Amino acid sequence: MAAFPQLRGIYRTDPRARAAFAEGAGIYRIVPAAIARPADIADLVTLVRWASKTGTPLIPRGAGSGMVGGNIGEGVILDLSGLDERPCTVDVERRMARTGAQVTLAEVNAAAAPVGLRVPPDPSSAGWATVGGVIGTNASGPRTLKYGSVRRWVEGVEMVTADGTVIELRRCSEALETLKPLVDELQAAAEVIRARFPKVRKNSTGYALDRFLESGDLLDLVIGAEGTLGIVTAATWRLDPIPEHRAALRLTLRRLEDLSALIPMLIAQGASTAELLDRTFLQIVRDTPAARSLGLNGEEEGVVLVEFEGRSEAEVHDLARRTSDLALQRGATAHLALGQGEMEALIRLRKSASPILAAQPGRRSLQVVEDGCVPVERLGEYVAAVRRAAGERGVEVIIFGHAGDGNVHVNSMADLSRPDWQDALRGLYGDVSEAVLRLGGVPSGEHGDGRLRPGLLTRMYGAEIVALFRRVKDTFDPAGILNPGIKLGPATDPIRQLKIGPDAAPIPADIERGLREIEVSGGYAKDRLELAGPI
Repeated sequence: MAAFPQLRGIYRTDPRARAAFAEGAGIYRIVPAAIARPADIADLVTLVRWASKTGTPLIPRGAGSGMVGGNIGEGVILDLSGLDERPCTVDVERRMARTGAQVTLAEVNAAAAPVGLRVPPDPSSAGWATVGGVIGTNASGPRTLKYGSVRRWVEGVEMVTADGTVIELRRCSEALETLKPLVDELQAAAEVIRARFPKVRKNSTGYALDRFLESGDLLDLVIGAEGTLGIVTAATWRLDPIPEHRAALRLTLRRLEDLSALIPMLIAQGASTAELLDRTFLQIVRDTPAARSLGLNGEEEGVVLVEFEGRSEAEVHDLARRTSDLALQRGATAHLALGQGEMEALIRLRKSASPILAAQPGRRSLQVVEDGCVPVERLGEYVAAVRRAAGERGVEVIIFGHAGDGNVHVNSMADLSRPDWQDALRGLYGDVSEAVLRLGGVPSGEHGDGRLRPGLLTRMYGAEIVALFRRVKDTFDPAGILNPGIKLGPATDPIRQLKIGPDAAPIPADIERGLREIEVSGGYAKDRLELAGPI
């Protein structure tokens, strides 16, 4: 590697620091060449200009909680947690917030809450996921059903481009002169873009050419780009009033097929969330205090947790009761949870998913097909297809997620005592990917492509759209230094470079234990250099 530039921040190439950043959430382990933690924007610009001149890959990283490998790689990990802190500032009159990219989404909402405002999307990772990270994947969460993904709420970003220039992209602003040819080319391809993009409620697969056509804003290409087009350093958010009242409803499914009629009804009723806990999930969590308090025994076909938000208690209670009656007509049994205690129990049960699964003894929770999103009327078919593929491959799966958007998460519980466990996961990946495409869906609703899914893009969109993706990437990053291999990587075997198994890259045992503890506890806010210790 070329001689590194002088930084005010941290730069380390020692084996322990590199090992501490070899994993994020998800299935991969790749030991990087170095770790850089810029102290401020000027430091970051110096680093990016050096990388551009030397052709050194940079992997932007926030909390490291992304699940698909977009926060790890063989180049220089660009740890953005050390950037000079720009705390969240709230403009109450304009309902806007401005913050640095290293701030978490929870901190944005904590700053806005005293004046009755919030950013509505609520990914489960909001407590540690940084603003840069949630913008990079176009994160969503349970409330996306009513409020959309973070894209809808991002008014602008400051970012460092691949040549080290600091620019601002804002809604309804004219494109920079150097980017106008790209705008013209994408607009000329409008017909093929509209024809090839699936009609789903959420999509973080590829670059959002369809959203760009709707808005005319290049900002929509950067949102969801996973750090491949520029390094986000600050963001401006639109805020929304916090609803004063909530009511919840628990719907128990008799048959999986009932989802196809149930979900459109919930959308029509204005539900803010509709979360599926599949039978596979309920059987795992049935002995938890939250499940016991709700009377769940693991025998249910599935449960849908529904929430309504509004300005009056009477309004949300009436919505919940009316929806309960409509659900009964569609084959589900309903339980109203109008009290705060019951609602919190429902929320705890849903948000406990990943830590519970990560801690299962004798098995390893691996996110291999964890983010498929299909048209909502095909959701029951998709869940059935996942169950069927898992049974045929002999892989236990746990299914839960955002039923209202047709987006469910699948955790594969790998039995590492099987000599063919990797082949079984590989087969499951292929089977479920086929089901997603057959049902008119996308492989990623909210987590992005990372290293897991680039090989699916041509099959899903076709060569003409992927060529446009390449044009977007080359325009923003002609040297290809920003997160190479992410989104537009080669169609390689996705079940490789794993954090477990005989081929896992060796790292110090104490660091491996520390990374495992982060995974089990959801402790992604932890500074990985604490694991590495001083040089």
